[in-house]
Amino acid sequence: MRALLPLVLAAATLTVRPSDRLLAQTAHSYTATADRLIDAALRDSAAWHKLARLTDTFGHRFSGSASLERAIDWMLAEMRNGGFDNVRGEPVMVPRWVRGTETADLVAPRPLKLPMLGLGGSIGTPADGITAEVLVVSSFADLDRKADRARGRIVLFDVPFTSYGATVQYRGNGAVAAAKAGAVAALVRSVGPYSLRTPHTGAMRYDSSVVKIPAAAITTEDAAMLHRMQARGEKVVIRLRMDARFEADVPSRNVVAELRGHEHPEQVVVMGGHTDSWDVGQGAHDDAGGVVAAWEALRLIKALGLQPRRTIRVVGWTNEENGLRGGTAYRDQHAAELGNHLLAIESDGGIFKPVGFGFTGSDSARAILREVVKLLERIGADSLLAGGGGADIGPIMQRGVPGMSHVTDGDYFWYHHTDADTVDKVDPQDLARSVAMLAVMAYVVADMPARLPR
Repeated sequence: MRALLPLVLAAATLTVRPSDRLLAQTAHSYTATADRLIDAALRDSAAWHKLARLTDTFGHRFSGSASLERAIDWMLAEMRNGGFDNVRGEPVMVPRWVRGTETADLVAPRPLKLPMLGLGGSIGTPADGITAEVLVVSSFADLDRKADRARGRIVLFDVPFTSYGATVQYRGNGAVAAAKAGAVAALVRSVGPYSLRTPHTGAMRYDSSVVKIPAAAITTEDAAMLHRMQARGEKVVIRLRMDARFEADVPSRNVVAELRGHEHPEQVVVMGGHTDSWDVGQGAHDDAGGVVAAWEALRLIKALGLQPRRTIRVVGWTNEENGLRGGTAYRDQHAAELGNHLLAIESDGGIFKPVGFGFTGSDSARAILREVVKLLERIGADSLLAGGGGADIGPIMQRGVPGMSHVTDGDYFWYHHTDADTVDKVDPQDLARSVAMLAVMAYVVADMPARLPR
């Protein structure tokens, strides 16, 4: 039996003060509504078909690309046709990094074409490429020990995946570390736990104190092979060619649509994901699925005739992958409203089996949300974990807005930032469950008698 919802808050103190009669009334009301939303979400595969249409039609949606802007145009038109309130594209200037043609070839000890992806933000090589001996290292400390052998070489970081947070440091900082040791280029073993010779791209950075060198990712299989070759005493040589470059910033937009609150329209629950993706695959898990899940959640709330007390706003942020310009622009453009942002929910962890939410906020808010998630028990998404948020809502969380992340259990990093991130990897039922949990959470927080405390 589901627990009752302690949602009656004292408006003056914003502390939880349960009243048995009103508690029972509120719990009964939201239990029935939650079941209606869940039933509607699970009834068909409408959300998956919308995701398939978005990803199949426009493909990748990299910042600065025509495909991103066409996708945004389509989303805005569909949202207006859907009858949402205040549909708009909020302007954002975004960076334009162009990958260009790129190749990596093993020259010695045998010829072999190596699947590779340049890292986002990397410079290119000279027109005739870079051909150099490779030094394989297993960590930054290992590079420090072998620094006298790095000069004039291509340094390869062959670092097995442990966690994303730990291993991604080599993608982000590898070029700087290699340049400090005198290397002419940097390669990283792709940041992921599994591979079918699928390289993973992603953002990297430079340090103004050292020379910029080209940086790219190769597959886990090839990184391990090159490491074995070096261990056997064989000379490993690679020819790297990259046309990567930055061009001038270009205009883009955050996609915004609302269901306006009938009692406190100025108070907002915001949820969404990022519309942009890397320039490989379709960006289905990362993060078209998160955007579509939030969009469909809002559509279901509207379709069922539910009118929350407060406004629910869906945002498809732009430029999460290589600049976070959308998240920071949203913070700046809505700075005067952030005191009335009750909760920000981000879905950017892949569309796999949902298990619940992560939350960062006050203990009093957590106590309320712990009861709200119990409405999701029937779909197995009733966990409330410590720590929640995301890259796009991070800027407003820093201004005091409570943050929540949509938590799933799946093989996200198998597909993350690869050509394999396509819609066939998204299970329609997992997406439907994600729609249901976002709809229930957003609606209840937007409609409960008093605002979520900070």
